[in-house]
Amino acid sequence: MLQPLRFSSDPNLLVGLHTSDDAAVYRLSDDLALVQTVDFFPPVVDDAYTYGAIAAANSMSDVFAMGGEVMLALNIAAFPDDLPLDILTRIFQGGADKAREAGIVIAGGHTVTDAEPKYGLVVTGTIRPDRILTKSGAIPGDRLFVTKAFGTGVITTAIKQGVSSNEHADGAIASMLQLNQAASRLAQQVGVHACTDITGFGLLGHASEVAEKSGVALELDAAALPWLSGARGYGDDGRFPGGAHRNRDFYEREPACGVTFAADVDDVARLLMFSPETSGGLFLSVAPDRADALVEAFAAAEHALWDIGSVREGRGITVR
Repeated sequence: MLQPLRFSSDPNLLVGLHTSDDAAVYRLSDDLALVQTVDFFPPVVDDAYTYGAIAAANSMSDVFAMGGEVMLALNIAAFPDDLPLDILTRIFQGGADKAREAGIVIAGGHTVTDAEPKYGLVVTGTIRPDRILTKSGAIPGDRLFVTKAFGTGVITTAIKQGVSSNEHADGAIASMLQLNQAASRLAQQVGVHACTDITGFGLLGHASEVAEKSGVALELDAAALPWLSGARGYGDDGRFPGGAHRNRDFYEREPACGVTFAADVDDVARLLMFSPETSGGLFLSVAPDRADALVEAFAAAEHALWDIGSVREGRGITVR
């Protein structure tokens, strides 16, 4: 869809559409650049306040995935004209409180009438031009880490279908509410080669982008992948969001991605790896001689971190 379009170039646009990265980066000076992104989606939980907070955390995540610091946000919302406005107030309050947790202000925004509620943020941050994290920096020999467990897609689907347990729903909500700010700062502190966040394209979709943009192959250990409580059970029940099938149809069959599985990785596990995540964690590629330092830094900060694979020469992804 974008291929026929013509875009003007600017030497100060350090990261834009041509790199398919998480956020745009525009250089203001030799030591300062702006990072900007926008993200919004329909409700993933029933409570309006919680939905607003999750949407805000998800919106800020792309700035953190680039290694940036957030500073300013604008609301973007759509809301039906036949629902009470106090619901929208609660959505905005959830977003505002999550923004405050990250240390930023919401300065305004724009709302339109629509048949389905939608909410998110336009987020502006800052970064040093020489410290930008992208998807294209993974190097053969690197270790691969993730900072959140997977499974929000199937659990939120179960929530929408009214079959999730309170325990499973609470676990997924807590994960989605967690900012990637601390994980991003720890990654910057240690130094990593590549970074992205795991959201709508699922683990294998976003990992495929890292492999393709970096010109490398990734090997993932299926047994090492962390899953939220209940995720596998809802997967066994077939409670996958539609995006899981769309992701698989593209990334498993697209020659540039080349996802292959060992024979003992079952069909449910495969589809779970393609399932969309909401406000997922960071996917990090770090040099082998920095991997221990990364583990130690996250442990000292009492922040979750899982070692899930490695980078090698070649192309595509192998899941063993």
